[in-house]
Amino acid sequence: METKTKDALRRIEDLQRELEYLKRDLLQIKDEPKEKLSLFGSVRGGDITEGMIAEAKKDLFREAESL
Repeated sequence: METKTKDALRRIEDLQRELEYLKRDLLQIKDEPKEKLSLFGSVRGGDITEGMIAEAKKDLFREAESL
């Protein structure tokens, strides 16, 4: 084969490999759960009250008996 042909075929193989890597990466990203990066807009209404903080603490640090 001619050198130009070999180079073109090698380049095509490299592009195919790169496409497979990109497909794999996209599938992995799709399967990951979406994480909220910011709390902005997560709380309805105005300010966060002491009651909301107490309830969150209770939910987060539940007693050992409930395990």
